[in-house]
Amino acid sequence: MKIKSQKDFFSGVMFLVVGLAFAIGATDYTIGTGARMGPGYFPLILGVLMAILGAAICVMGLRKGPADGDKIGKWAWKQVFFVLAANFAFGILLVGVPAFGIPQFGLIAAIYALVFIASLGGHSFNFKEVAILATILAVGSYVAFVWALNLQFPVWPSFITG
Repeated sequence: MKIKSQKDFFSGVMFLVVGLAFAIGATDYTIGTGARMGPGYFPLILGVLMAILGAAICVMGLRKGPADGDKIGKWAWKQVFFVLAANFAFGILLVGVPAFGIPQFGLIAAIYALVFIASLGGHSFNFKEVAILATILAVGSYVAFVWALNLQFPVWPSFITG
């Protein structure tokens, strides 16, 4: 059978694989029932739904597509690198890495680093726009997670708060 849309087919495969991985990983936790859900219930259901969606997208990629086959383009390595680097920096800055002597910098500094590093992956970089976005995300994250949900994690650098 010929793949008529490579983009749809391989994105469906990606959804299918990730969904199955989540569903299989969720079986290590207590699943529970619909009335008394365990910690594995939501990832299991989400993984199964994602796998079903992926299978449906794969089938659509086999059945429908443009005449030229809708080829997959080149990888955007620059964007992939900066988005991954931003996420690693966020995790490291949020709680630190004591084994390497990196102190925790807290939520606010981690969000600023995340936004600035990820924005380097774009086609253009405007410092003012990125600073405004980082400020809005930092304030919104503080309000949502610290103030509204009362989650307990570092907000400011450990060398400031003690």
